[in-house]
Amino acid sequence: MNFAMWAKALRTIPHLTKDEWNGLDIVSRWLIASRAGVLVITFISAGLAGLFAYGAGKFDLGLWLLVTLGLLLAHATNNQLNDFTDYVRGVDRNNYIRTQYGVHTLEHGLLTKRQLLAYIAVTGGLALLIGAYLVYLRGFPALALLGFGAFFVLFYTWPLKYIGLGEVAVLLVWGPLMIGGGYYIVTGLWDWNVALAGLPYAIGATTIIFGKHIDKEVGDREKRIFTLPVILGERVARAAVVGMMVLQYLTVGYLVLIGFFTPIVLIVLLALPMLATAMRGLSKPKPEAPPAEYPPNVWPLWFVGFAFVHSRRFGLLFMLGLIGDVVWRAVVKP
Repeated sequence: MNFAMWAKALRTIPHLTKDEWNGLDIVSRWLIASRAGVLVITFISAGLAGLFAYGAGKFDLGLWLLVTLGLLLAHATNNQLNDFTDYVRGVDRNNYIRTQYGVHTLEHGLLTKRQLLAYIAVTGGLALLIGAYLVYLRGFPALALLGFGAFFVLFYTWPLKYIGLGEVAVLLVWGPLMIGGGYYIVTGLWDWNVALAGLPYAIGATTIIFGKHIDKEVGDREKRIFTLPVILGERVARAAVVGMMVLQYLTVGYLVLIGFFTPIVLIVLLALPMLATAMRGLSKPKPEAPPAEYPPNVWPLWFVGFAFVHSRRFGLLFMLGLIGDVVWRAVVKP
């Protein structure tokens, strides 16, 4: 077992040669094929659902672990399916941007289409089994959540991403579906306030996909993939990302003002320096070449880096603030 590679695959999207791939264990291969480095986005959504459930006094560790595992497997399935679909449709050919910032198991010849389909079947099958069990426990509302989730897993890459709905799908999935739905599965209750309270983090996830699609705007336009940045144009799309980042803080402020959150959650303001950095990066076009200090193996991605770093900082502070909020309500102010 290559634990060092596991850790690397959970932090980044590694670059590998065929010989290096052949020397890996099955877990390392699965993590890389699933682009596990971005699964932290889903883990935080599941964590937020669990925190809201704990704050309501209805937390169930077993159910939360099942929800979290199911969501992570569903996200991994979507990433694998995304690579498969775009490869089959010819999108990821000829040094397309997706193949430049990390290994692509099909385009780089690490897996055959049949092998990747096996990965998709096993990963998606496990996610579906967990979902079926949760439907058995929670009934029709859980079935509806499973149906929406399956729809987005299957159709995000095509056609939603091609008609400007991919970014909307991300907002819905990482907000109401994962956080509000996860809360329902754990507690047995649907709460619109929880769905709203998850919006600041869901917006962060949306800024990441927006940033990625701005980076791919030229290539996507040529391939007639009409993401929102393609429809809006790069300049407007960059401004939209900044607007969404600001909206994250405004939404938290509103939820504090109405008393749904305690002021402890304002710890997210510690992410403001990262917001300032992101705003500077998004205020001007992408440079022709990466700066000398730019992290290796990331270029040609640029705008998504600013969005990802800010979203990760905001999301972790948001979770920390919610932990403090729960402790305050349960212990200090019973």
